[in-house]
Amino acid sequence: MHIYNFDKVVDRRNTGSLKYDCAAERGMPDGLIPLWVADMDFPTADEIVRELTDRAAHGIFGYSEPYREYFGVLRSWISEYFCADVEKEWLIQTPGIVFALANAVKAFTKENEAVIIQPPVYYPFSEITRVNGRRLIVNNLVNKDGVYGIDFEDFEKKIVENDVKLFLLCNPHNPVGRVWTEDELTRLGGICLRNNVVAVSDEIHANFVYKGHKHVSFLSFPEFFPISAVCTSPGKTFNLAGLQLSDIFVPDPVLRGKFLAEHRKSGYSQLNSFAHAGALAAYKFGGEWLRQLLAYLEKNRGFMKKYIDENIPAIKMHPPEGTYLAWLDFNGSGISYCKRRNAVVDKAGLWLDKGEIFGEAGAGFERLNFACPRSVLEKALIRLKDGIEKLK
Repeated sequence: MHIYNFDKVVDRRNTGSLKYDCAAERGMPDGLIPLWVADMDFPTADEIVRELTDRAAHGIFGYSEPYREYFGVLRSWISEYFCADVEKEWLIQTPGIVFALANAVKAFTKENEAVIIQPPVYYPFSEITRVNGRRLIVNNLVNKDGVYGIDFEDFEKKIVENDVKLFLLCNPHNPVGRVWTEDELTRLGGICLRNNVVAVSDEIHANFVYKGHKHVSFLSFPEFFPISAVCTSPGKTFNLAGLQLSDIFVPDPVLRGKFLAEHRKSGYSQLNSFAHAGALAAYKFGGEWLRQLLAYLEKNRGFMKKYIDENIPAIKMHPPEGTYLAWLDFNGSGISYCKRRNAVVDKAGLWLDKGEIFGEAGAGFERLNFACPRSVLEKALIRLKDGIEKLK
């Protein structure tokens, strides 16, 4: 068995990396440790690299369709990891999940109709709703001692009062790290079914779930097929986001027809040949790499929790149940927004995602991506500790 070295620091500068090469364009100073955008600082599995290298060596990159075996491999992956079954006719491929969510907004709602989300949540949810002229309705998650839950009464009340047509679900949840339980998803789905609301589940972080928790896919609920679509991708799981491939499952033929009609309007047809090659290799050969990665991430998560508890009492961190994103709570520190950002950016030299971009419910938080070598994470935490101490 090959042992992967996730401690190795790889220099990603000068590769066109959004994370490392675009500080100035994003209004940030150079030289920061970037732990913001949700991609990992680990090379993907050797088998994937080998497949992409072989594909490049072929030298012809014309229009391409998925390999004939792709659906069978993907179906086996979903069955093994999520205990769900899918059919080939349900599948629609897109160049990304945000692309698919924007298509869903346009396919399943009309202008000025309402879309409901659960902040603090991945900020494109609100962006694609507003930019497409839909009304944004918020059902804020409830934070109880660092563990977030759902206000189901408010969720249904907002749906009824605003005649909501579409629900954008994040599972596992980014940024708060919840992995929604079967009971929670059953209640959400039941409310949507009862009120004829289409539920689109973004499950891009589905493979990042830690011990004691289990990802339950919306594909596990046949009773919700008439009102649901599920978005999956190898992009996060295998650090392939730049290849731009997502697999969207829409079981109901009426909903699928609406989604396909909107998809065709985009003018986007075939995905690129590297996306197909990389995704097939990922689902065929990436299981062992993923197993070792999850063990490493779980240790990073524990290391971070212990360090913050012992050295940075101004910050509270509840370990995420899923994802590789830590949701750091500064609200009990007495540190204002301006001082917080000064401590993080100017004094600590870190580039994190400020909580406010995830909605008003994210005020006073910072999101930190801990999918990096331990030495980088430790250096960042020491800097964060020193940056906060310099405020005193």
